[in-house]
Amino acid sequence: MLDTDPTTASQIRQMPVFKDLDDSAVNALVAIAKPRDVPEGTVLCQQGVPAEQLLVLLQGQVALENTSPSGVSAVVDVVAPGGHFMLSTVLSGLPSLMSARTVTAAKLIGIGATGLRELLHREPSLAAALLRAEALDFGAMVRQVCDLKLRTTAQRLGGYLLALTKETSDNTVSLRLPFDKRLLAARLGCRQENLSRAFAALRGLGVETHGARVILHDIERLRDYALPDQSPATPTA
Repeated sequence: MLDTDPTTASQIRQMPVFKDLDDSAVNALVAIAKPRDVPEGTVLCQQGVPAEQLLVLLQGQVALENTSPSGVSAVVDVVAPGGHFMLSTVLSGLPSLMSARTVTAAKLIGIGATGLRELLHREPSLAAALLRAEALDFGAMVRQVCDLKLRTTAQRLGGYLLALTKETSDNTVSLRLPFDKRLLAARLGCRQENLSRAFAALRGLGVETHGARVILHDIERLRDYALPDQSPATPTA
């Protein structure tokens, strides 16, 4: 049996994408995994270049960005701890459609692309886990496109704030934005001035802001507004 780094093995088991793996698959991943500590502003992979590693984030924030031929950049997503990125380009070997850059200092694990593709042929639990992860990633992308097309900026902001509450039974909760409002605006697909108007529109629904600190005074009402496919929307942004 291979000697396994217990710290890396434990970290891999805690990642949602790998939570159902058997011991054999975890040990095989540890053999090709490399823990990394990187400072803020580090470019982890470049758009247009095949990714050399599947990256799973333990701590920090990572922005995924796409840049058009004219040089205009847009934030596609912001990865939070527990998330993974570059899976599709690692599995396919094709150039990445996005660049990845750390928004804060970050701790992550890189799993070599070549070794990972080889493991898929002999570790069924890993193949099943990554297939499920790709399906969930695709579903998240579809939801984001639907949000951009069907919901106002204020509704998208409300939905984002609700996602930060981590399933609470209370109707009032205090939270902190995980990154600055410039990046939040980019994540929601709007300009900063539109984000300010969206926060103003949500005040009537009990959303109070103090810089990065946000208090949701009426989660049930905000949910009714931000999730119109569950309940009719009321105010407009």
